[in-house]
Amino acid sequence: MAYMENKAQSEVQLAQEKAKVKKTSTFLNFIVKNSMGVIGAIIISIIVILTLLAPWIAPYDPIAQDLTNKLAAPSSTHLLGTDDLGRDIVSRLLYGARISLFLGFIIILLAGIAGSLIGIISGYIGGWVDSVVMRIADMFLAFPKLILAMVIAAALGPSIETTILAISITWWPEYARLSRSQALAHREAEYVLAAKALGFSGPRIILRHILPNSLAPVGVKATMDIGYAIIYAAGLTFIGFGVQAPTPEWGAMVASGRSYIYDAWWVSTLPGILILLVGVSFNLVGDTLRDIFDPRLK
Repeated sequence: MAYMENKAQSEVQLAQEKAKVKKTSTFLNFIVKNSMGVIGAIIISIIVILTLLAPWIAPYDPIAQDLTNKLAAPSSTHLLGTDDLGRDIVSRLLYGARISLFLGFIIILLAGIAGSLIGIISGYIGGWVDSVVMRIADMFLAFPKLILAMVIAAALGPSIETTILAISITWWPEYARLSRSQALAHREAEYVLAAKALGFSGPRIILRHILPNSLAPVGVKATMDIGYAIIYAAGLTFIGFGVQAPTPEWGAMVASGRSYIYDAWWVSTLPGILILLVGVSFNLVGDTLRDIFDPRLK
């Protein structure tokens, strides 16, 4: 009897060890297969952590001027140098990340929510409502995002709020089209037809059935678009229609240092590298999520 119990315990332990090995192997295979996405996620995580810790790790006040040290080269006092007003580049990069990341996230959040709801409702209702909504979306898509955002920002006046509103307005049609295509694909599905047969209302069907099944492609696109939104926000600020001085923002830092690019390359180059790095990282993460959620790629 004792022998049988010991044997059973050994088999259970062996099964548990095999399960742990399998999980570890699966995790490692995932890391190897999606290495670029993992790298992108690590870079984004590091930048986010540094951003959150900015008040404690920034060596100087990001807007404090020190004209006696203007355009100082990288040194032990100022690790990445100073700008034309003597402001520390490290501190401005850390606090600028807060503004740039916030702009990227909030722009895509607003555009994604508004566009997705409009697209799903349009696709579910169909008919003339769908035609009118899609023609309006086509009108927005006919203009380059940055040009249209410039027009809106020029009309409303440059500020953080204007930057968010201007770029969000130019971005919603893409989410409307994507979510509309999902609504068209799901509205004739059996579970939706069953919900209609049970007398469920249109809003309930949209919120309980169509919207949840449309989140995966929208989420993948949103992840990729955060990097682009940061770039567009930086571009809008660079030409003077976005975030205004003395607020530290990567696009504003690039703009402030363009006149000194040959003598003080660090003023513009370093924030420009961060903009590129974050944009590429979000793109890599988005590509990985697409590979994971798209059944056609499995």
